Amino acid sequence: MSKRTLYGRSSIFLGLRQCLRTNIFEEIEDLLLFQEHPFGKSGCTLVQVRQKSSGGRRPKKKIYHRVHDLDKAMDLKKKPNLILELKSIIQTQKHGALLLRDLEKHVGFVQKWNFMAVIEKYPLIFYVGGGNREPPFVTLTEKAKMIADEEAKARELMEPILVKNLRKLLMMSVDCRVPLEKIEFMQSELGLPQDFKNTLIPKYPEFFSVKDFNGRAHLGLENWDSSIAVTAREEKLSREGVFDSVGNRKRIRITKDGNFLGQYAFKISFPAGFRPNTSYLEEFEKWQRMEFPSPYLNPRRFEAADPKARKRVVAVLHELLSLTMEKRLTSPQINAFHSEYMLPSRLVLCLIKHQGLFYLTNKGARSTVFLKEAYDGSNLIEKCPLLSFYDRFVALSGRREINPGNEMQSSSVIS
Repeated sequence: MSKRTLYGRSSIFLGLRQCLRTNIFEEIEDLLLFQEHPFGKSGCTLVQVRQKSSGGRRPKKKIYHRVHDLDKAMDLKKKPNLILELKSIIQTQKHGALLLRDLEKHVGFVQKWNFMAVIEKYPLIFYVGGGNREPPFVTLTEKAKMIADEEAKARELMEPILVKNLRKLLMMSVDCRVPLEKIEFMQSELGLPQDFKNTLIPKYPEFFSVKDFNGRAHLGLENWDSSIAVTAREEKLSREGVFDSVGNRKRIRITKDGNFLGQYAFKISFPAGFRPNTSYLEEFEKWQRMEFPSPYLNPRRFEAADPKARKRVVAVLHELLSLTMEKRLTSPQINAFHSEYMLPSRLVLCLIKHQGLFYLTNKGARSTVFLKEAYDGSNLIEKCPLLSFYDRFVALSGRREINPGNEMQSSSVIS
């Protein structure tokens, strides 16, 4: 057999294999393959997109752009988190003092050195005593204690917010109940106190109950309240005057940034390097104007393949992030609510597809999802009472805090 014949047969087999692959791609349109560590030094990453194809062409590449300000927001939380964690550890100790030799038992051997550096660096917050015959210990300075005492007031102001948000969290679920362990998994992001099961839940028997289902404790909703079945998106649109006196939406054409005032529109912030063309904006306008069911309606009522139901999933993710203090959650925390909210199996693909709404970063120990509209650069726009208290305490370190009006709350900068 000649070399030409062998070459011809191999080309035929190669073409058949490519056609078979193409048939698979036709079943999975616009499938994005997000790498585990997607961001390179260039500020963006190439994301493979498998699309419909009429031949054996290679899949196209699309760019997932990096948002440096939100990456920076992750870095800006590292030192404050250490300060606040050490504060909490000290406050739980007898007489409000922690023996330095016991620090490793609370935070581990490796992390101990990070905390030791914090203790040394911020003498306005932490005082180290002991010596001679007395073992070294760390406690809060008098000024830090005065500000730390304000936490009780902040927690008191947070309680009605937490109760409302917990009710909304349950109302979005399929059966109006969520395993208690999943609430615990994201309790710090919600702002719940450590002992909320014993202190907060029993105080509101008219709203909550804890019952066993299939051998697991679930937090259940006792009464449905239509008055709070309103999303953060709808509340914001109402404040912005999107609806007129009869409730009709204003007919305003979509702009190049993807935004327009409409009843079913989301606030969009495309990445800096994203340049949508006219056809993309036309399709995006149709999506922005498309009606969709409320996240508070039972998802079992809708077909998953319905475009309106798919848009509803975006609204569910938007609302879930809106219920957190910092409008962000780790990917595992969102995935934990997969069955309760009937989220898509390839959730990460949904987040990447809607990068104008969400930002997925791998900064930190786990990937984190941001609600982009909640941030102005690296700064959270609206802060709850507990976050405001945290800012006030951390400001003792010299950290410069900026409010939405860009006014400095401290004259020095954390280094």
